Amino acid sequence: RRVGRPVPLPCRVLRLPLPPCRVLRLPLPPCGCGFELTDTVLCSDVPVTSLVESAFTAEHRRGHGAMRDAVNHGRLKPRRLCGLPASTPLPRAADGRIVLTVDVGNWPRPDAPTSPESLFCHVHGGCRSADQDIPGRPCCLVAALETGRTSRTAALDAMRLGPSDDATAVTAAQLREVVTRLVHARQWRPGDADTLVVVDTGHDVTRLAFLLADPPVEPVGRPRSDRVMLRDAGPRRSTPRGGQPRKHGGVLRRFDREHTFRLFEQTIGWTVPEARAPDPARN
Repeated sequence: RRVGRPVPLPCRVLRLPLPPCRVLRLPLPPCGCGFELTDTVLCSDVPVTSLVESAFTAEHRRGHGAMRDAVNHGRLKPRRLCGLPASTPLPRAADGRIVLTVDVGNWPRPDAPTSPESLFCHVHGGCRSADQDIPGRPCCLVAALETGRTSRTAALDAMRLGPSDDATAVTAAQLREVVTRLVHARQWRPGDADTLVVVDTGHDVTRLAFLLADPPVEPVGRPRSDRVMLRDAGPRRSTPRGGQPRKHGGVLRRFDREHTFRLFEQTIGWTVPEARAPDPARN
């Protein structure tokens, strides 16, 4: 059998748009060590327990000394860094509007009870008698929700709450700054629907709506279960154990943010660093 030369097939050069990860990487050419360390933490298959173990992953292509130099001598620009997530593609609702959510997650530090500027964080146990208040640092997180069954969120900003901070005032200022970044990134344009802000029962939605009267936002909050309403929530449920009174706001989902905090704590390991001073914990 005679074998001839392979006939070259015609090929076309496809000009595809840059993926979001490369768009995020392009404005940061000088900080290669810091970006590889961040990429290693995000792409690791197991929870990050130490920086030494993260240096042996496939995503970290530099040496052990480069990892230490990035941690000890690296510098961050928080303003520029916080503006990058707002410029990436964000999930939207069915009508095209952006849906933001705000929640507070605890960074527990039970081994540092005398650390300055720490608060007592309420931790739920297996039952009501197992709940504890342990020292820690609460962090307020703003994320964009995605409709559907995926329960995925896009984290946009995080801020630590201090002992003298008003949670509602800090949340309003944080949301105002996030919405301003979205406007500058042209994620929201004049004529679009207002950005929907979903908060839980721990936030004062009426005061939050008063403080956010200027930005194009529409706060929506879950009412408290003990709040007295003008109208009844509906008839009792028929269950094998008997009827249970209905509650207002029970239809709103809440597990989207819980999955985000679980990703940060268990997968990324954001509570692993044992920061005892307030400045490293704030950064």
